[in-house]
Amino acid sequence: MRKEGSIDYQLLICIFVLISIGTVMIYSASSVMAQENYGDSTYFLKKQLFRVGLGIVVLLIMSKIDYRAFRSIAIAGILLSIFLLAYIIIANDIPVIKGSQRWFRISRIPFQLQPSELAKFALIYYFADALDRKRAKRNSFVDYLLPLLIIWTVISFLILKEPDFGTTIVISIIVLIMFFAGKVKISHLAFIVMCAVLLSFIIVSNKTYVQQRIINYLQPDYNIYQGNYQLTQSKLSLGSGGILGEGLGKSNEKLMYLPEPFTDFIFSILGEELGFVGIFMVFSLFLFLLWKGISIAKGAPDFFGYLLAVGITFSIIVVAFINAGVVCGLLPTTGIPMPFISYGGTNLLFNMIGIGMLLNISSKRIKGWKSIQYSRNRFENSRVEKKEIGSS
Repeated sequence: MRKEGSIDYQLLICIFVLISIGTVMIYSASSVMAQENYGDSTYFLKKQLFRVGLGIVVLLIMSKIDYRAFRSIAIAGILLSIFLLAYIIIANDIPVIKGSQRWFRISRIPFQLQPSELAKFALIYYFADALDRKRAKRNSFVDYLLPLLIIWTVISFLILKEPDFGTTIVISIIVLIMFFAGKVKISHLAFIVMCAVLLSFIIVSNKTYVQQRIINYLQPDYNIYQGNYQLTQSKLSLGSGGILGEGLGKSNEKLMYLPEPFTDFIFSILGEELGFVGIFMVFSLFLFLLWKGISIAKGAPDFFGYLLAVGITFSIIVVAFINAGVVCGLLPTTGIPMPFISYGGTNLLFNMIGIGMLLNISSKRIKGWKSIQYSRNRFENSRVEKKEIGSS
């Protein structure tokens, strides 16, 4: 067993391997487009290397800062997220990219910022804090859950206005997982799930672009040269990889056939060039990350750390499996990137912040599961004592 305060090298190596694979694949998938559009095959690679370097610095800093240090300002993250999400909707200077207003640029920062990524991380941190602080009231729907549901609804509404249905679904799944991990009453959780499903149907019925994506998903052979073109090319890319792949750098689909070959659909290029072996390796790394995240959560020294570790872990894993499902044609297109693999800045930055916090939580574990079990037992005992005092 590692000593308290030591670095979790297994988690660190897992992340660095994923980032290394991602960096190599970004160059391979983007080099043709970069040469064609910018006259430099390493154009996108150089930008991503800067982001990776920044991410590593942020990860190392966050791994040294106590994960509880920001609890007093957790609500500030929520308020900032709401402000930025509202700003990109109402501001006139926000560019519409692929039909959505999801990004804005800050001067001298070499990548666009995506407020929904900040909102996702802020929700995880604030919900972990609130579920821990108010856990003595967990039987009260109004006191324990209603304020969180209001925040969740406001942020989801703003993200939907961009529009970004995919990120809204991801955030909703993470919130429900955290509610379950936070021991929310089953009756309350069931009610929330039913409301979420009902709202999803209402949203789908009123969002034409979501309806079209679902139609394309249900009828993959329909309209293959327009709505289903990207998915069709993705399947061709994956299918041509076989067991060992065509070889690194030898993808045909990246030659202007597959749109977004180094962003949302980079997993297709990975499958084409590295085959089933490459896909299996990446999936194994994400499953290992899931196992490590759950282990860290179980060994957290307090209930807040437990919930935070659960939220961070599943914020990465849920996105990874949704992206893989989309690329394989198992899920409708969402526009969600593959964590640590896809080209991008904001997503990588907040994932690295999350991993840094996971490393910090891991460094404080002392007796594995017993520490959080003790915290839970202490909570249960305090409830019993309150009942006894109230009845005496």
